[in-house]
Amino acid sequence: MRDSLDIETVSAALVTSGRPWRGVEFHPALGSTNTRLRELLAGTVRPTGGSAGGQADDDAGLWWVVLTDHQTGGRGRLGRAWTVPDRASLAVSVAVPVVDPARSAWVPLLAGLALSRAVRRLTAATGHALTARLKWPNDVLLADDGNRKLSGILCELVTVRGAHAVVVGTGVNIDQTREELPVDTATSLALAGAHVRREDLLVAYLDELAAVLAGAGIVAATGPVGSVDAEGVRTAYREACTTLGLAVRVHLPTGDAAEGTAVGVDDEGALVVRTADGVRTFAAGDVVHVRPAAGGLA
Repeated sequence: MRDSLDIETVSAALVTSGRPWRGVEFHPALGSTNTRLRELLAGTVRPTGGSAGGQADDDAGLWWVVLTDHQTGGRGRLGRAWTVPDRASLAVSVAVPVVDPARSAWVPLLAGLALSRAVRRLTAATGHALTARLKWPNDVLLADDGNRKLSGILCELVTVRGAHAVVVGTGVNIDQTREELPVDTATSLALAGAHVRREDLLVAYLDELAAVLAGAGIVAATGPVGSVDAEGVRTAYREACTTLGLAVRVHLPTGDAAEGTAVGVDDEGALVVRTADGVRTFAAGDVVHVRPAAGGLA
């Protein structure tokens, strides 16, 4: 039997001195954590639940965490559906203020980096360390299960009372069986041999997320305190991204595709591909899929 999230433990760990998170809102079931958080930011709804409180009207929703045991209407990039069994995954959205909206394209990339680090750290503590890899722009794969997809991340730039914020939605498969996953290209931590508590992974992930966004100089001054090393953080992502160096096929909304070698991620977070016709760059929002030209999942 799968247990519900222990929200009191999560809230006590996150909403504390030294961490930027200001509140946690939990729902046993919810259509979309991203949608709920956008509503909190817009002020069209008020926080609910025993762990929802203590925020002022002028920063409603910022640095907040919205969780659910069962996301019934989750979305991926380009409106793709994301559905999982009740209590089998981690479904979380957070809202982070950004210094410059031009830097927001890096948020989904760095969220993937943060999650990969959290997965590695937590699974190593169980004695079964997993290798999480990054696929540009927003997927986390597990090398331990054929580079199948463990997590997808959906980021949305919003304006809050004249300032900018990014809603970061993350879904992580925790203990689904093979039969419970909708496609063979997906996996879960349990299928890869690791068993961790959702609460522990959540706290580890949000700690890593706050750290990398601060290090990249993306979050506003109200975020976590730390030294800024934007180039170092971008380099860490590039080193973890297995898309780089691959012969890829970039599928575009027009139905066309560009083929070449993925040679970099530029300072705006776009994928740089060397094609037969020259070097091209692709922003995440302008791409349907990036696939290995030779086939496979990575």
